Amino acid sequence: QVQLVESGGGLVQPGGSLRLSCLASGFIFSTYAMNWYRQAPGKERELVASISSGGTTNYDDSVKGRFTISRDNAKNTVYLQMEKLNPEDTATYYCNTRIIVLQLWGQGTQVTVSS
Repeated sequence: QVQLVESGGGLVQPGGSLRLSCLASGFIFSTYAMNWYRQAPGKERELVASISSGGTTNYDDSVKGRFTISRDNAKNTVYLQMEKLNPEDTATYYCNTRIIVLQLWGQGTQVTVSS
């Protein structure tokens, strides 16, 4: 079964850190680029970070220098390390990849930044 399962979200205070994980199954993980998106209430889903199959990374300007995307192909897992979180980072975070024409999404994990 082709699927993505996120974990690691939660409630964190401003300035805090979280690490999100996304476990992939059902496809050859190492050959696909992986993405993290987020969607805040009332806003469109936005691309936060990407990592290619070769490990090249890209970030949205809003998270550059604070978030780090990485992958462990042996574990079929992509991570999003988030530092210096602020309330504007509050959103549901989704793992994503594209397999030919299929956009594959996880169920999402909620991140809430609040004091």
